[in-house]
Amino acid sequence: MQALQILAGPRARQRLRDHGLRAADVRVVPGAAGGPKGLILSALDAHLFGEFLPSGGREVHLLGASIGAWRMATACLARDAAGTAAEFERLAHDYAHQDYDSEPGKRPTAATVSRAFSDKLGEIFGGREAEVLGHPQYRLHVFTSRGRHVLGREGRLRTPLGYLGAFAANAMSRRAMGAWLERVVFSDRRSPLPMPLHDYRSRQVPLDAGNLQPSILASCSIPFWLQAVHDIAGAPAGAYWDGGITDYHLHLNYAAMVGDGIALYPHFQASVVPGWLDKTLKRRHRPSAFLDNVVLLTPNPEWVKTLPNGKLPDRDDFQRYMNDVPGRARDWLRAVKEGERLRDEFREACMRPTLDVQKL
Repeated sequence: MQALQILAGPRARQRLRDHGLRAADVRVVPGAAGGPKGLILSALDAHLFGEFLPSGGREVHLLGASIGAWRMATACLARDAAGTAAEFERLAHDYAHQDYDSEPGKRPTAATVSRAFSDKLGEIFGGREAEVLGHPQYRLHVFTSRGRHVLGREGRLRTPLGYLGAFAANAMSRRAMGAWLERVVFSDRRSPLPMPLHDYRSRQVPLDAGNLQPSILASCSIPFWLQAVHDIAGAPAGAYWDGGITDYHLHLNYAAMVGDGIALYPHFQASVVPGWLDKTLKRRHRPSAFLDNVVLLTPNPEWVKTLPNGKLPDRDDFQRYMNDVPGRARDWLRAVKEGERLRDEFREACMRPTLDVQKL
């Protein structure tokens, strides 16, 4: 059974038929929100960022929301294959061993989780901002969701009321949700995003040493599970939450990218869902013309059934394992180990002069 599925939009499929999968063709790598599900990509990430993409010698834009932002920033920490592998191994270990103080039978408070996660980001990226922002090949872009009006500040009543309004607006129109939450992208100041952001209310802010950690923290701050990050340096005042709310799977206009390259997308599922509030709106899960030059790398659903618990690691496991942190970490890291097959099969695919892949 193949562990890896490769799917592509029509323009990307033709390029793969003509030339195969070449690192020099890659212009963008997106990293989706999705919590622990992203762990399955750890070995593949280490290969992509440590070996495959460096061989192409091209500038590559790394786009991330939530855990995707953590993954993309991790890719910018190292300068060789061994270092990249070590950084992604650390990410998987640290994520799998998350443990927060709480009263027996109760989940930890948002303040507790935010404080611990902020400390972890400081441990990883503190003093290394220049490495991330000065990577010779990669350009980092961190996606966040900034509250507007009622959601402009976090509060015991205004936050749930604001998100109720955002949910209702999004049900009518994704663009309408922009009245409640806007996309704010903290972008590498050396090179802006190579595609337009006209699909949704958006703005870009230069990424620097002062806002790198706060923007990643905000991008990972799931409402009600973590606290919002307020008033990030260099950005408009307000409350910033998880980038996955506005851009769950970064369904962006890759077809309008500058140049004729491809977006190479290591993902944990075969659909690219626009926003977190679109998860139940199946009509928005279909591919669009935005994805015409996207190559999607995703686990085979049948192979996923062979993983611990018959699924990818996910947020429900925090309830499944409760206080059994060692047991949860053991099974999540078993899945990470099994994910090495995704890396190995990708390597094999790249050796073929042409590729005929499934339609995205």
